[in-house]
Amino acid sequence: MLKEKAGVIAGQIWNALNETDGLTAKQLKKATKLVDKDLFLGLGWLLRENKVSVCDADGELLVKLN
Repeated sequence: MLKEKAGVIAGQIWNALNETDGLTAKQLKKATKLVDKDLFLGLGWLLRENKVSVCDADGELLVKLN
């Protein structure tokens, strides 16, 4: 059940990122209306599948589609 939830959340994150050149974790939370644990669950899924890359931008996590 949690695996299915992770996939759905990953889809929400991917859709939000698809319209941008990248977003911070804070911006992603606002765009997707996800709580921290769900946001990071979905990001983990996308990272594992090599769909996104993350970097530190001025102390914030910046996420971009690959």
